[in-house]
Amino acid sequence: MKKLWGVLAALIVLVSCQDINRTPKPDNLIPEEKMVEVLTELSLLHGARSYNMRLREEKGINAYSYLTEKFKIDSIQIVRSNEYYAQNYKQYKRIYEKVKERLELLMAEFDSIREIEEKKRDSLRNIKKDSIIPRDFKNDSLLPQPTGRERPLPVSRSRMQQ
Repeated sequence: MKKLWGVLAALIVLVSCQDINRTPKPDNLIPEEKMVEVLTELSLLHGARSYNMRLREEKGINAYSYLTEKFKIDSIQIVRSNEYYAQNYKQYKRIYEKVKERLELLMAEFDSIREIEEKKRDSLRNIKKDSIIPRDFKNDSLLPQPTGRERPLPVSRSRMQQ
């Protein structure tokens, strides 16, 4: 009896899953490689949005209008393509793995740029002010050489009368 209920339950589950409405392939489907670029850019824009929202508002940057202008696509096309790819798990996973790889490459590139900038800043901090200016002005050939007297003698009235 238990086996019969188990088979009946499995049959009900299989029959109930038959009416899955899949989104048909859109006529203007974004190609997979372009979709990777769009999703990478979208991820960067979302990160920028959460980083400094006030600056983005001051500059008047709208993420979706930027995407549509850059890739020559409209927002409906993005949504429909995303829905279509989301229904095909393997293809969608492949797209997001490529997006992840690109973001990691960008992060490594920005980290290396930041390291270079930090090294420059640190090296400028470590330069001593004395190392820029010659230490011994007395031996500098461009300056007049001292004559032994650093100050002129005071003028006395007796000298002035002579």
